Amino acid sequence: MDLQLTEEQSLVQRTARDAAERLLAPHAARRDVTGEFPVSELRALADLGLLGVAVPEELGGAGAGTIAYSLAMQELARADASVAVTVSVSNMVAELIAANGTPQQISHWVPRLVSGELVCGAFALSEPQAGSDPAALTTRAEKTDRGWRLSGTKQWITSGDRAGVLVVWAMTDPRAGHKGISAFLVPGGSPGLTVSRIEEKMGLHGSSTAQLVLDGVEVGEDAMLSGPGRGFALAMMALDGGRIGIASQALGIARGALEAAVRYASERTQFDVPIIRHQAIGNMLADAATWLDAGTLLTLRAADLKQRHQPYSQAASMAKLFSSEKAGLICDIALQVHGGYGYTRDFPIERACRDVRVTRIYEGTSEIQRIVIARNLLRAQ
Repeated sequence: MDLQLTEEQSLVQRTARDAAERLLAPHAARRDVTGEFPVSELRALADLGLLGVAVPEELGGAGAGTIAYSLAMQELARADASVAVTVSVSNMVAELIAANGTPQQISHWVPRLVSGELVCGAFALSEPQAGSDPAALTTRAEKTDRGWRLSGTKQWITSGDRAGVLVVWAMTDPRAGHKGISAFLVPGGSPGLTVSRIEEKMGLHGSSTAQLVLDGVEVGEDAMLSGPGRGFALAMMALDGGRIGIASQALGIARGALEAAVRYASERTQFDVPIIRHQAIGNMLADAATWLDAGTLLTLRAADLKQRHQPYSQAASMAKLFSSEKAGLICDIALQVHGGYGYTRDFPIERACRDVRVTRIYEGTSEIQRIVIARNLLRAQ
């Protein structure tokens, strides 16, 4: 892997950093309190190409690749993790349709997603009893004269109440197990699609997380993505790529927290010297900086493999596992360095500690990542 960024990758990184500082950071604390959904911010980011970083240019995306996408997610999460996760999921949906849709599906949905016309997309896979085991989903798709009728409940759906289009996974052939799962493109606001609950979460308050009920939602034959029985494979492929996005999000949150801790430790004096000169504090910050660099390298390696169309599942799991676990420790160190001030809302550290925690859960828990890595080690024997 070439560790030197290309001019295009550097441009995307600078664009995302400027947008994060100018558009996101000034209102991040307010969004955390009010739970306001960032519609205007998302459309502004779309104008900058950040809702389709790796989507081909001919579809309205930036066509900058997965490395640029990871760098952009890190910059956005550094300022506001709530906006970053919404952007990450929308990028996932746009990429999934662009890579697997029919020409009609691609032309109808992808340009509208990346332009911000649809505000965002949603990834409706998880269910109340099917989280880490997506093959256990119970949502059903029944064939009709005009297409398909979808019925079931989806849980933990990021932007599920706001998305202009949702990728919904449903069982089309229950006898076939995971090979009987198919994916459907469902317009937001479809008759029969209702938001039954908006979750009140520990963090990421500016990102909505919905429980959705599909009560006989009718879609046409042309709504199926990639053909019958292809849903499970599509989900696994999308989740592998999504783990790069969540690793990037975790790193961005951690970078913001570490930068704040270094600033604070350089200014705060105890015993007549800045506390960063005390070995106990300096050692903690040194560990945090080392973990952050290691996580960044793991994540960019996974992004590079994906961008070059090489196998990257294990690399993505390693990046997600390490980055999310260490990001939590980095945020905890940052709070400890701030002392009592870090425990208050006067400083951004307590928000970082709440926001970072979920990165060890969604897009596959840390435990699932270890299973994926171990299985790949076994296959290598």
